[in-house]
Amino acid sequence: MHDRLPARRHKTSEAPGSEGAISRKAPTKSRRHPRAGRAGDDAIIVELGGRVKRLRTQAGLTLEEFAAQSGVSRAMLSKVERGEKSPTLAIIVRIAKGLNVSMSTLMGAEPDPAQVAVIRKANRLAFKDPETGFERHNLSPSHLDNDLEFLLHRIPPGESSGELPPYKVPTEKYLVVHEGQLTVQTGEANYVLDTGDSFYFDVRESYRFINAGRTPCAYYLVIRRRRA
Repeated sequence: MHDRLPARRHKTSEAPGSEGAISRKAPTKSRRHPRAGRAGDDAIIVELGGRVKRLRTQAGLTLEEFAAQSGVSRAMLSKVERGEKSPTLAIIVRIAKGLNVSMSTLMGAEPDPAQVAVIRKANRLAFKDPETGFERHNLSPSHLDNDLEFLLHRIPPGESSGELPPYKVPTEKYLVVHEGQLTVQTGEANYVLDTGDSFYFDVRESYRFINAGRTPCAYYLVIRRRRA
């Protein structure tokens, strides 16, 4: 049994304007974050699209079946596969879920049987949401299977991950805040975590990571999937 952490818990039913209340809707911004190296970004988008199509084909799914399974529209999936659209974090999470693979696999992690692995910072598999600037860095060695992932997430001030769906298999998440303040929204509750706080939750419903502060937020995250 896991002890509950002394996080500050706020119900989403708090009256608007009350201290600690956070809207169920993710913060929205009209601006797009600048993206360095447009040609390099385009190449990554094309590689991702090809990988999505290959995994879909290997799974024996048509685009229509894939759309139904992932909750992403057929039109969007088609654009992603052709390298015409850079997906947001929420979309890429649903794509991975629809293919029953981890995001690390979707981003190109290759199997490596080495017993010792060094992942240089420059060689990390990373994803950046083109709309919010949310960053996901894979810190796991590529030879680990889909059941365990070690990640670093960064969220700009006033942004969030967007609403993320639960997994198809029982999944646990463990995190520790490295910088700034993080709000974890799961179900009807919000948990506000400061630098150095740690948190555990069993992913059984939709959830969201939010940076409601004025400074960047960074946290380390371990994902563990419990397969039967």
